Amino acid sequence: MIRRLNSPLAAALVFVAGCVFANNVFADNAGRIRPYEKNPRYWQYHGAPLLLLGGTKDDSLFQIPDLKQHLDELVSVGGNYIRNTMSDRKDHDFEVYAFRQLENGKYDLQQWNDEYWRRFSNLLDWTQERGVIVQIEVWDRFDYTDFRGAGHWRKHPYNPANNVNYTSAQSGLATKYSKQHPSRDRQPFFHTVAGSPHYQNKYDIIRKFQEQFVAKLLSYSLAHDNVLYCMNNETSSSPLWGKYWIDFIRRRARKKNVNVYLTDMFDNGYKPEQSAKIRQALDDPQTYSFIDISQVNSRNFGQTHWEKLQWYRREIGQHPRPLNNTKIYGSGETSWGSGTPADGVERFWRNILAGCASARFHRDGAGNGLQPIAQASLQAARKVGSLVNWWDIQPRQDLLHDRAPDEAYLACRPGGAYVLYFTSGGSVGLDLTAHRQEFALRWINIGNGQWGPKRKASGGGVLRLAAPSKSPWAAVLVAEK
Repeated sequence: MIRRLNSPLAAALVFVAGCVFANNVFADNAGRIRPYEKNPRYWQYHGAPLLLLGGTKDDSLFQIPDLKQHLDELVSVGGNYIRNTMSDRKDHDFEVYAFRQLENGKYDLQQWNDEYWRRFSNLLDWTQERGVIVQIEVWDRFDYTDFRGAGHWRKHPYNPANNVNYTSAQSGLATKYSKQHPSRDRQPFFHTVAGSPHYQNKYDIIRKFQEQFVAKLLSYSLAHDNVLYCMNNETSSSPLWGKYWIDFIRRRARKKNVNVYLTDMFDNGYKPEQSAKIRQALDDPQTYSFIDISQVNSRNFGQTHWEKLQWYRREIGQHPRPLNNTKIYGSGETSWGSGTPADGVERFWRNILAGCASARFHRDGAGNGLQPIAQASLQAARKVGSLVNWWDIQPRQDLLHDRAPDEAYLACRPGGAYVLYFTSGGSVGLDLTAHRQEFALRWINIGNGQWGPKRKASGGGVLRLAAPSKSPWAAVLVAEK
């Protein structure tokens, strides 16, 4: 005889059963990476708030042969955040494509290269084991161009010359895209969505394979609780393109009872006040559940960089969400404004003092990667975090006196805790007039990540703080009980 189960326990069992994937992975949405309940400008993971910090030597990190060692090095210096583009540019001999190559040398987009997906699966497993958050970028426009001799499209399986699935005439894809920078948005690969400015019906055959690729990606990633999703690397395509994939991923996730957090990264984010795409994202929290502002870390320097960050912070105020920086430029001194390694350090610290939820040094060559200069900043930021919760403080430049432009930055909980960042030494006054208690003052050397001097300090007036040397320093004041 079969009994009807009407008890609370039975209801709970039904709920649990509904949260189990086909592969028996429990969909614990409360434990997944998600905006922090008490301050949605930050993230929480396994129920605890955290600041995401990182720096790695590559972008398509799942492809590198020494991934485990690199992750261990990252974690050892306080890192808990990586960027992973699903790229396969063949910049290195060890990179592989997602699709199976046939004996005739061409690719079949209907068949997978198991090695590519094994590497991706390993990345997800190894990061989750280490408590590292992965921000996936699904598409990168530089994978599909030959501009300035890159040769990425010439070799790519999606190129009609390289697969057995469609011709140029059938797909509308040319075999070369070498004359224009991909920011000009002339590659039909990014116009396969109906309604896009240059959409044609023939592009549907491309989208079919794109959808298969994203579905395959999700068959691995949705089973992991440490994944964020960004649709593009610095896209200049219509927002319709990214929104299509946001909706595609969100629908698939809902079928698995999984909450996912998604965004897009717009190329013109370095001038947000002038960007209609940035405005759209800020005003649409249902689509863009966080904002990646990485491009603000190019072209902008010094005080201007800080002011752009404050613009983002103000404008997101109506719909507060995490502001992520998965790329902080700071190497190469390029014509488009990557800056120097020192600029990378400055941008990193302005980001976290401005209240951003994540900060990651861009790869070697365009950023500080996980070089010693980056490791020192990660270690220093974690030392600050051992004294003050980053999610409990806010920017308060109005409390600084006698400050030169770009000399120092402040975030605080007035009367409780203060964090100051000095870009290159200097001396400022900190207004503690309304708070007469005693404070413990600790200095942290950003150049080497080590503790510096410590002493007591008194409130009740304007406290003069001078950095120990003409180099980058952090100062932390915590009220004594």
